[in-house]
Amino acid sequence: MSTRRTFLKQASLLTPAVMLVPDFLMAEKKNRSVGIQLYTLRELVAKDPRAVLQQVAAAGYKEVELYGFGGGKFFGIPVAEFSSYMNGLGLSVPSGHYMPVKFLFSDEDAGKAELDEHIQAALTMKSNFLTIPWLPPDKRSSLDDYKKISAKLNVAGEACKKAGIQLAYHNHDFEFANHGGQTGFDVMTSSTDADLVKWELDLYWVVFAGLDPVQIFSNLKGRVPMWHVKDMDKANRAQNTEIGNGTIDWKRIFKAAKTSGMKHFFVEQENNYVPDHLESVKRSIGYIKGSLI
Repeated sequence: MSTRRTFLKQASLLTPAVMLVPDFLMAEKKNRSVGIQLYTLRELVAKDPRAVLQQVAAAGYKEVELYGFGGGKFFGIPVAEFSSYMNGLGLSVPSGHYMPVKFLFSDEDAGKAELDEHIQAALTMKSNFLTIPWLPPDKRSSLDDYKKISAKLNVAGEACKKAGIQLAYHNHDFEFANHGGQTGFDVMTSSTDADLVKWELDLYWVVFAGLDPVQIFSNLKGRVPMWHVKDMDKANRAQNTEIGNGTIDWKRIFKAAKTSGMKHFFVEQENNYVPDHLESVKRSIGYIKGSLI
């Protein structure tokens, strides 16, 4: 019969082993699915999106982050039809990159209709996140610009919340540029509601800006549910490379997944494919599965 003394003895043997397990492996199993930002394969997608998705699934990816929504379609395919096709391949779409330009940068009624259309597309794709991917240079030249954008993000975040999804923002390096002692990142993190606006941290751009992703995770505790996993080439830091082939310390970063609040991560590579696009993404997922998760 099990006694309290037996239980405590067994627990004392188990605890040291558990303490050796990285945060990432203690997370729910779903979090260990490997995702890809489809923009990585944009040149191939432009020719035959269905064939590319078949190859993505065959390579072992389970999650896809989309881009390219317009006119009620992804890559010329109606959203509902595209969603059905993805489901048939066993691919889920936790997030998509949407750019509601009218909503962000004008006060017209068209802006609300545009945002509503994007939210509906995300819902049809069964996504959990609607992610804002970028800001035009002329819309982010000052801290006042970032304050205006932050106010818009709060409104968009509330609209997403009402629809049952989460708004997120994806960074580049320009958010970390100094504006008289403050950065756009400082303004955006402090001026947006932590529950309404989450971050999809592009880890390559964080490192490119000279910052430590793990420190940002700590500062934002739980507010970074998504990552872009993109490596930095050893010879030219302005270029990408396959995951595990560059200079970024991925093992250290993945151990901090719990602090980040990470739920999904997406491999991304925008250039410098060796020997080609598909082989690069295969090498990246091979390294991730073999060395990180």
